[in-house]
Amino acid sequence: MTDDPRLTPLAASLPATVPFVGPEAQERARGKAFRARLGANESVFGPSPKAIAAMQAAASGAWMYGDPESHDLRQALARDLGMDPSHIMVGEGIDGLLGLVVRLFVGAGEAVVTSAGAYPTFNYHVAGFGGAIHTVPYTGDHEDPERLMAKAKEVGAKLIYFANPDNPMGTWHKAETVERMISEVPEGALLILDEAYIEFAPEGTAPRVDPADPRVIRMRTFSKAQGLAGARVGYAIGAAKVIEAFNKVRNHFGMSRISQAGALAALEDKAWLAHVQNEVAKARDRIGAIALANGLVPLPSATNFVTIDCGRDGAFAKAVLTSLVDQGIFVRMPFVAPQNRCIRVSCGTPADLEAFAEALPKALAAARG
Repeated sequence: MTDDPRLTPLAASLPATVPFVGPEAQERARGKAFRARLGANESVFGPSPKAIAAMQAAASGAWMYGDPESHDLRQALARDLGMDPSHIMVGEGIDGLLGLVVRLFVGAGEAVVTSAGAYPTFNYHVAGFGGAIHTVPYTGDHEDPERLMAKAKEVGAKLIYFANPDNPMGTWHKAETVERMISEVPEGALLILDEAYIEFAPEGTAPRVDPADPRVIRMRTFSKAQGLAGARVGYAIGAAKVIEAFNKVRNHFGMSRISQAGALAALEDKAWLAHVQNEVAKARDRIGAIALANGLVPLPSATNFVTIDCGRDGAFAKAVLTSLVDQGIFVRMPFVAPQNRCIRVSCGTPADLEAFAEALPKALAAARG
């Protein structure tokens, strides 16, 4: 079947793909639900009860559009971060904000730089707007700031994508390294610093950055630590001129009233955030122990997942993953060598991780057999 001739040449040239096959699609294909949902880096510990109550209360007003300025949430974020609201833009998760940044800064054929195997949704947006993707390899399972900056200078990149902590490996760089990276952003380029997992990282991971610095835009989310992945709330922190530019292209009614209310209540519930951070730390330790008990190597993690080195190549790791899925354990894996020798397991409840512990030896035996 040929593409619709009414499509633009760019759209016609693109594959019709979804960057991530959701667990729901896999469950439909399997004909049954997963026993443990450990693949999407969601928070199985849930949102703050205060956020749930706020969303329930807001539901009766769902006949109204959400505030197109997300005023109350932006004001609260500004107070929390100690900056002026002009440096903050709220949007439909980091994924939505990434698309807007690419649309604003990347024209047809213009270069962007990312790491081979890094978060694929960024690449999806770049391809969708006709940008040219240039990649550098990971170094020791870490994104490599020096290689990224060198490639950006070489190709005249408009955007540089860098996640700290990183997905899919869970590794991280100290603040000093990130600050040095920002200082080396080439003229005419913008560094996208994706900090989706920053709440789980050790002290000294988040760099000290003047929000007015035009060289960097930081991306954060309520999907991970605040447990609101299904509500789709993210925010960008950047220079006021960059933030104002979002108003040229964004969907002004993209945020629902329910999501705005939930995020605002979640932001204010610091006790629940501390609870989730504690649960994640315990779950990371448990996943690491399960890996070691099976002769595998867990990578150090500053996120709400643990990447496990299966010790062979990508084909072996894929066989392990396939068996886990067949046993009802939803996990994912990196998709570029050599990181694809690993599987990635999200933090779960004790029951989730007990199911994983039970299934992993069988998966390894199946892969070896």
